[in-house]
Amino acid sequence: MSEHEYRVDLTWTGNRGTGTSGYRDYDRAVTLSGTAKPDLLASADPHFRGDGTRWNPEELLLAALAECHLLSYLHAAVSTGVIVVDYSDEASAAMTTQGNSGRITSATLRPRVTVADPAMVDAARAAHALAHQWCFIANSVAFEVHLEPETLVARPTL
Repeated sequence: MSEHEYRVDLTWTGNRGTGTSGYRDYDRAVTLSGTAKPDLLASADPHFRGDGTRWNPEELLLAALAECHLLSYLHAAVSTGVIVVDYSDEASAAMTTQGNSGRITSATLRPRVTVADPAMVDAARAAHALAHQWCFIANSVAFEVHLEPETLVARPTL
């Protein structure tokens, strides 16, 4: 077993001059940064007085799940001889709140995979189970991650 560490620097940029003097007196603006990476502008969800033009923690968690599945899937594809030529996902998550608390209750990944050859379709579909098993993020969350994959075959180029 090996251990890996990750680091993100977070800076709150939402002080409007009076700090947290009142619930409506501060902005939820945050800048996430890391070594040799572009800054990522984040905030709370608009339902929680955040800026809808910035990424919120719930979206970042969903993005981490979707990207982890993609990366695990590409590895599974190579391992099983599947040539993936295109991949996209329209992921979603559901969250419930009660008072000041809440939790994400489920996420659904909808990977749309295009493979190079019709003979690869069955293996491409099976590779999702491997990817789900291998995804570090899906293995770390306390809610169900559902998969609704779609597999397509690339059109031959003339």
